[in-house]
Amino acid sequence: MKLFSIISRFIHSLLLNFKNHEFINLLILVIIILIGGTMFYHYLENWRWFDSLYFCVITLTTIGYGDLIPKTDISKLFTIIYIFSGIGIIFGFINAVAKNSKELNDFNKKK
Repeated sequence: MKLFSIISRFIHSLLLNFKNHEFINLLILVIIILIGGTMFYHYLENWRWFDSLYFCVITLTTIGYGDLIPKTDISKLFTIIYIFSGIGIIFGFINAVAKNSKELNDFNKKK
């Protein structure tokens, strides 16, 4: 039951974040960087669409399992640039979600 409560609060917090311009801008940036990376790896590495998206997500969240590895030098260079530009955007997005969730949680505790 506690897990349901946590998930419910998280979803409620996410929905409330759509009123925040910072959240919306970061969400758009996250979507753009994921689509851009997915297209790059799909066409240059000839990976399936889902594999390309998967690689982008695990790379930008710093998980990096190593099951997919760019083979060409241009892809490796792109990956370096992609990591440095994308990690900041992803962490900014996560921070915005966490900040708004904390504010909502603090507000609910005061009630």
